[in-house]
Amino acid sequence: MTRQEHLLVILAEECAEVAHRCSKALRFGMGDVAPGQPYTNHELIRHELCHVAAVLGLLAESGAVSARYDVVTIMEKRAAIEKWLEHSKRQGTLTV
Repeated sequence: MTRQEHLLVILAEECAEVAHRCSKALRFGMGDVAPGQPYTNHELIRHELCHVAAVLGLLAESGAVSARYDVVTIMEKRAAIEKWLEHSKRQGTLTV
């Protein structure tokens, strides 16, 4: 396996950890601290997102991905999210 392949696996794992932490926050709240854990779910999500950023940085340094954010793509995604949030509101599945 190449370095790039390893980094891609690590990126996938870190993204899965973000999803896992989001699930915990949805189940128990952003401010919850699990037994034996010193950090809130909010802090753990931020921590895992930093891990994603670290791996993206390594991938960018290797030339596998661009380190530049595409503002147009980000704005398009934000608009799409807002559109679907409005749809959910109209459907009664988004309450706040």
